Amino acid sequence: MGSDAVARAPAGGAAGAALRVPAALVRHDTLIDRELSLLDFNRRVLALAVRPDVPVLERLRYLAIVAGNLDEFFEIRVAGLRGALRSNVPPPGMSLHEARVQYARVGEAAHALVAEQYHVLNASVLPALRERGIRLKRNEDRTPAERAFVDAYFEREVRPLLTPIGLDPAQPFPPIASKTLNFVVELSGRDAFGRDTSIAIVKAPRVLPRVIRLPAEVAGDGTTFVLLSSAIHAHLADLFPGREIVGYSQFRVTRDADLWIDEEEVKNLRQALAGELRARQFGAPLRLEVAAGCPEHLVHLLATQFELTAQEVYRCDGPVNLRRLASLIDQVDGDEHKWPPFVPGRPARLAGAPDILAAIRQHDVLLHHPYESFDPVVDFIRQAADDPDVVAVKQTVYRIGESSALMEALIAAARRGKEVTVVVELLARFDEEANINWSERLEREGAQVVYGVFGLKTHAKLALLLRRERDAGGGTRLVPYAHLGTGNYHPRTTRLYSDFGLLTADPEICADVNEVFLHVTSLARPSRLKRLLLAPFTMHRRIVEMIRREARHAREGRAARIVAKMNGLVEEQVIRALYAASEAGVSIDLVVRGACALRPGVPGMSANIRVRSILGRFLEHHRVWMFENGGQRDVWLASADWMGRNLFRRIEVAFPVRDPQLGERVVDEGLRIYLEDDCDAWTLHADGSWTRATPAPGARRHSAQMQLLERLREHAGDG
Repeated sequence: MGSDAVARAPAGGAAGAALRVPAALVRHDTLIDRELSLLDFNRRVLALAVRPDVPVLERLRYLAIVAGNLDEFFEIRVAGLRGALRSNVPPPGMSLHEARVQYARVGEAAHALVAEQYHVLNASVLPALRERGIRLKRNEDRTPAERAFVDAYFEREVRPLLTPIGLDPAQPFPPIASKTLNFVVELSGRDAFGRDTSIAIVKAPRVLPRVIRLPAEVAGDGTTFVLLSSAIHAHLADLFPGREIVGYSQFRVTRDADLWIDEEEVKNLRQALAGELRARQFGAPLRLEVAAGCPEHLVHLLATQFELTAQEVYRCDGPVNLRRLASLIDQVDGDEHKWPPFVPGRPARLAGAPDILAAIRQHDVLLHHPYESFDPVVDFIRQAADDPDVVAVKQTVYRIGESSALMEALIAAARRGKEVTVVVELLARFDEEANINWSERLEREGAQVVYGVFGLKTHAKLALLLRRERDAGGGTRLVPYAHLGTGNYHPRTTRLYSDFGLLTADPEICADVNEVFLHVTSLARPSRLKRLLLAPFTMHRRIVEMIRREARHAREGRAARIVAKMNGLVEEQVIRALYAASEAGVSIDLVVRGACALRPGVPGMSANIRVRSILGRFLEHHRVWMFENGGQRDVWLASADWMGRNLFRRIEVAFPVRDPQLGERVVDEGLRIYLEDDCDAWTLHADGSWTRATPAPGARRHSAQMQLLERLREHAGDG
C-alpha cells in the first residue's frame, strides 16, 4: 500500500465556535498545558449537549458526563497541583512560581467551564426537554397536586432520615464526606435552650434517589420530575419549628481522592487499600460548590471551615451535582429521545463457527467494539472453562465492574480444576472496591490472584489459554491462544467505548503474552520479546525509534507517514521526536481524544502535523499507530497512550497486526475514516484553540462513528 492509502482530513469547512486558549495559557512555546487541555476536552464534550442533531436525553447525559469528568479532574489533577503547593514542592519541570500561576489559570478555566455548564443546562437542555414534555420542576413551578405529592413523599421517605445538626461548642461542624449533598441553614432567634445558635447543617440521605419521577396521575400529560434537593429546600422550615430561616444553600465539597500506599510499610495491599478507600471520603478539601444565591457570609463560613479560598468556591446556577441528573434519563419511558438501539455485529471470520478456538486456529480474528460484539471474548474464556483439554487460563483485569460474565467464566474455570491466574489491578482508580471483591471470589474458588508490580499499574489487556492438543506425530503439546485488546474487560464500556481486540494463535505473539504474565507474576526481568512492546521497558524507546525512522525515510526520499490515534498525548520526548519528524518532511496526522500537549502547525517546528479530536455517540478509546516505514507499513494496537504514566509507570503492551487483511481493516476503520470525519471532529490549532469541523456547503456529512455503526452492526435479515 502506498503512502497515500490513508486519506488526509478534508481541508475545507473549519467552522463553528472556536474554543480559544490565550497564548498566555501555554506553559511555554512548544507545549500546551496538560490541565488546560483536559478542561478544553470537557468543553468539547459539553458542545455535544447543545447540538440539535443529538437526541435531547443524550444531551443531558453529556452534561452529566462533563460534571463527572470535572469531579475526577479536581479529585486527581487539581489535588496533585494543590498538594504540591501545600508542600512547596512544585511538579517536575516547574518552579514554585510557575506552579502557582498554573493553579490560578486552571482555576480560571474551571470557573469558566462551570458557568458554561449551567448556561447550557438552563438555556438549552432544560428548555429542549420541556418542549418534548419532560419537565424538571422547582417548588414554585409545581401545581397544587404536585406539591401535595412532594409534601407526602417528604414526610414519608425523607424526613425520617434527616438529622439536622445545630452548631454549638458541644457540636462542632460535622464531618462532610466528599461529593455528598448538604445544606447550610441560618436561623433567626434563639434555640429551645435560649441560646443564639444560628447555623445548622442538614445532610441529604445518600440512600434516596436524587431525581424523583412524579406519578402520571399527579403530573398529567408528559413526564415530570423533582430533585431531592428541591424537596428538601421546600421543607427546610419544617425541620426547625419555632424559628425563621434567614438564609440557606445547598453545598457540596470535593476532596482529594488519590490513594497513597507506603510500599515500605504495607504488608497486604488488599487490606491496606480497603482502609484507604474508607479514608478517601475525607481527603483534603479542593472545591466548594454552593447555590448561586448563597449569602456571602455563609459562603465565607463554609470556605473557612474547609480551608478554601474564594477562588476555590464555585457558585452553581442549579443543582450542585449535575452528574446525578443522568438518573433521569433511564426513568423516561421509551427510546424516542435517546440514541437508537443497535445490535453489535459479529466478525465474518467467526460466522458459522461454533468452536471459537478452531476458528482462531484458522486465522486471527479482529474485533471492533462497540460496533462488533464483545461476546466472542466471553465465549473465548467460557470455552476454556468448559473444554477438558484446556489446562490453564491467564488474564489481566483492570476495570471489570460489579457484574461480569467474563469473571464468572474465570471462576467456573477455577472450580473445574483449571490453572487459573488472574492479575488484578487493585489500584484501578474508582474501581478499587469492585476489583477487591472479584479478587476475593477468585481466591475462594482456587484461582491464583496476583496484584501486579507495586508502584506500576498493570494496564495491559491480555488473556491467554493453554490447550493440550495432538501433534502430527500422535503426541500431545500445549497450544496457546491469546486475546489482546486496547480496552478493558468491562461489560458496560465494551458497549460504549471504541476499542480493538485481537484473538490469535500466532505462536510468537502468544509466547510473548506468556512472557509478560511470567514477568508480572514472578517479578523477574522479562525475556526479550519477539513481537510485543512492553512498558516500562521497551515501548517508549521503540515509539521514539519508529518516529525517527520515518524522519530518515523522509530525508532519503522514501515513503514516510505517521498516523496515530490515542486518548492523550503529553509525553515530551515523543512530542519532540514528532516535531523533528515534521521538520524532516514526515506527514503526521494525530487523532487525540483528550489532553494534547503538542502544538501543531507551527512553522519551523510542526508545520506537517495535524491534530484532531473526535467526540460523538461513543467514547473514542482505541490506540492505533501506523508507520509507513518506506512502504513496509507497520500497524500497531496498544493499551497505552503516549503519556508518561503509560510509558514509564504502568505495565502496558503494544502488539502488531501481522495479518495484512486485518491490518488494512485497522487502518481503514481506526484511522482513515476518522481523518475524513467532518461531523464529530474538532481541529487543534497552533495557538491551542479548537474549532469544530463542518462539511462544505451542500456536501454529504461524514461521521466516522455512524459509518462504522452502519457498516459493522448486525442488520436484520442479513443472515
